[in-house]
Amino acid sequence: MHITVISVGKTDSPELAALIGQYEKRLGHYIKFRLLLLPDLKNSKNLSENQQKEKEGDLILAQIVPSDRLVLFDEKGKSFSSLSFSNYLQKKMNNSTKKLVFVIGGPYGFSRAVYERSQEKISLSTMTFSHQMVRLFALEQLYRAFTILRNEPYHHR
Repeated sequence: MHITVISVGKTDSPELAALIGQYEKRLGHYIKFRLLLLPDLKNSKNLSENQQKEKEGDLILAQIVPSDRLVLFDEKGKSFSSLSFSNYLQKKMNNSTKKLVFVIGGPYGFSRAVYERSQEKISLSTMTFSHQMVRLFALEQLYRAFTILRNEPYHHR
């Protein structure tokens, strides 16, 4: 299985970028992994929230192929413990999912087209975080899940 995490915008904080880079590198030891950062929209201040979501949605959907399983990180999605998330990933691998694509939206969320294309939504928390922080949390949870599956000591039960 191949996992891609797509996120809109860049990470402004060098400290956050370094931590994200560490987890990105660590994930490569377990699975074919790619973090794809889509560029910020130009002139987004001149766009309404809806227009911004539509344009970001177009950028996201341009990266997806029909066989991809699209999962959105969305506050209204299903909640998992770290252990149940690792089981979720194991089931995807057992079901021969070829490519699992997780998407972190921009500041206003996802367009209707992205919601319609997605198969699942997962909530990292009911709290609101910046999409830059969500990148770190998502990659850390993916890494944690693989250490759980390998029974490695990173996750303390």
